[in-house]
Amino acid sequence: MAGPSPAERGARGTTPSGPPPRFLRARRRFRLPGRRPLLVTAVAVTLLGAGAVWLLYGSSWLRAERVRVAGTTVLTAEEVRSAADVPLNTPMVAVDTAAIEHRLRERLPRIAKVDVSRSWPHTISLVVTERRPEAIVEEGGKFHEVDAAGVRFSTVSKRPKGVPVLEMEPDRSPSSRHFGPAGLRREAVRVVTQLPEKVRQDTRSLRVRSYDSITLELTGGRTISWGSGERGEAKAKTLTALLKAQPDADHFDVSAPSAPAVSRS
Repeated sequence: MAGPSPAERGARGTTPSGPPPRFLRARRRFRLPGRRPLLVTAVAVTLLGAGAVWLLYGSSWLRAERVRVAGTTVLTAEEVRSAADVPLNTPMVAVDTAAIEHRLRERLPRIAKVDVSRSWPHTISLVVTERRPEAIVEEGGKFHEVDAAGVRFSTVSKRPKGVPVLEMEPDRSPSSRHFGPAGLRREAVRVVTQLPEKVRQDTRSLRVRSYDSITLELTGGRTISWGSGERGEAKAKTLTALLKAQPDADHFDVSAPSAPAVSRS
């Protein structure tokens, strides 16, 4: 009995002979990579990471060997280095810059601000901003320097040149009790920072009785009633005009800048 014809075999789904379809050839070309290339890649990444860690922590190439100091005026660079206590010959990346800043501010109150940074490959940089004395408080033959924020930051045996003395003589007014010695000191220093430059240079002392009763004593026996630190810019302008108009006057009152007064002794 004769077998099925070619047409009948095709109808039953028998795959004809000959080259495979185009899409099957494409799938054979794009096979997923085998395990070996993936393993090689993983090993390379691991080695790179280990090399980076060794370079930062284990090698001698990136270690802290020097401390560079800038910005000092009264302090010396050696004082700053000693207070910073930078751990030398340790990996640069392991140096705790925040801890260095904390030590400097704690051990050297004269420092108002310090920028601690790494200067690769071997240097730790310390850029210091020192507090500037705006006034001094005399106690027991010593002089306590006070900055613009009213902070007493240093004690010296000799009065700094050109820095006025704060004479704290608070009265029993409610404002004196409210602000207290520290608040009155801050207000007095605020007045110092508001003064015209020439007046500031001539100011010998500030007598502080209350928040709104601050009097300046200048060279030549001149005095200025300033009041509080409020409206400081207006007071400074008024005082400058009075000094030009009445250079021989002994007392100037600018506590109310819109209604100033001048007198001679």
